[in-house]
Amino acid sequence: MVFQVHDIDESQAPLLDHLIELRSRLLRAILALALAFCICLYFANQILAFLVQPLIRAGQNELIYTKLYEAFFVELKVALFGAFCLSFPVIANQIWAFVAPGLYAKEKKAFLPFLIMTPVLFTMGAALAYYVVMPTAFEWMLGFEGNKGGLELKAMPATGDYLGLVMQFILAFGISFLLPVLLLLLNRAGIVSRVQLAGMRRYVIVAITAVAAVITPPDVVSQLMLLVPMLLLFEGSLIVMWLGERKEAKAVEGTAQIDSPSSSEEG
Repeated sequence: MVFQVHDIDESQAPLLDHLIELRSRLLRAILALALAFCICLYFANQILAFLVQPLIRAGQNELIYTKLYEAFFVELKVALFGAFCLSFPVIANQIWAFVAPGLYAKEKKAFLPFLIMTPVLFTMGAALAYYVVMPTAFEWMLGFEGNKGGLELKAMPATGDYLGLVMQFILAFGISFLLPVLLLLLNRAGIVSRVQLAGMRRYVIVAITAVAAVITPPDVVSQLMLLVPMLLLFEGSLIVMWLGERKEAKAVEGTAQIDSPSSSEEG
């Protein structure tokens, strides 16, 4: 078989176009992240003041740093963390703009609810961690202060360690709350069914318990506060799947009823 030069050029052109578009989307996402980083670095003290509120509500109003450069790197981490949260809508929009042209209209309509649910559920998980879980967990952790057999124990958390713990809480709860999105996508893709998930409920409970134990600090309170919402989200996902199956069944039944008179008239 002999290939003409123009055939090779035509086969490469779409790939080059996709690579050029991908580069453009990545540059826009990086620029958005860099701009957000500069803004958040300017307001790093205010962001850090916001992040320490759960610790203050727990009764601790002092943070220390044991390395001369620790406070500087803490500000950089705070700015980067805030920049990612601030620029995430732009990054997600660039990803969607790159993927969407390759999808059919029906596929775009199917994916739209998941795009809306992802930031909403992540924000719900992060808010639960910030407003409820962290103050409760920090109060429990600070409860070990006091005189222990003549030895005075006093909590003096380091700034870097505290920031790492806060980010662990927020990311753990935010990502864990995306469980319904994952399950519904797997169900929509035909990989798992509602009946299969319901049959594996006991294994799912064990898996969720293990995940909650690993990604949260080693205290029972924070583990339970992640375990219970994840179980509720799992059961809620099953209910959404059941409602979707009922809707599809009614649509099929309605189509059958419309088609049956026409077939009887032809007979």
